[in-house]
Amino acid sequence: MYIIAFIPKAYLCSMNPVIFYCYDAYCGWCYGFSPVIKKIEAEYHNILHTEVLSGGMILPEKPVHIGASANYILNAYKTVEEYSGMEFGKDYLWHLENPDLSDWYPNSEKPAIAMCVFKEYYPERQVEFAADLQIALHFEGRDLTDDAAYNHLLEKYSIQPEAFFTKMKSEEYKEKAHYEFALCKQLQVTGYPCVMLQSGESKFYLLAKGYTSYDNLKARIENVLSDLQKNNEQKEE
Repeated sequence: MYIIAFIPKAYLCSMNPVIFYCYDAYCGWCYGFSPVIKKIEAEYHNILHTEVLSGGMILPEKPVHIGASANYILNAYKTVEEYSGMEFGKDYLWHLENPDLSDWYPNSEKPAIAMCVFKEYYPERQVEFAADLQIALHFEGRDLTDDAAYNHLLEKYSIQPEAFFTKMKSEEYKEKAHYEFALCKQLQVTGYPCVMLQSGESKFYLLAKGYTSYDNLKARIENVLSDLQKNNEQKEE
């Protein structure tokens, strides 16, 4: 299956195929999927650039307390653990089990802005940073709407905090984050995680819609790459 869409050249890496990983920092299934996409990125990084797009899964017009979704997540997270082997941390679960005591108001905007800023420092490590954001939330129980949740990651990547947070608070990077939300809609992404492989400026192959095992995702990538190679060989004849 492939999708026709237009993606600006700024998101493309020369003329080589590109993997687009559409995710959201608050998506539990993306957290479970993070080891899979990290392994794929590491295996194919010499031939495929992986671009992370934030989807904007939680963008309420007014702040919505974690209590509104706590029961749903509590009923779902064990399924994610069973499928993926990724464990949700006790500090994260505390907010779900004690919503009356929690001060969390989830919002996808700030981690999406942080991703846009991070890409300017380490474009080749954005999959790793996406996974780090999800570990910070789902295992360590950090509030991604709070600047303090990012300090340990800035230390890990040797990024100067003042410059990073200045960029995070600018309209420029907010606009970039919302542009990524719009790109995900343009790509007809309706759930996360979602993985596509781009060939050319407007053709995208859907590789994963929802959690997908490493073996299945790798097989789909190999099938698409094989088809692209055959098409190129036919054009040269």
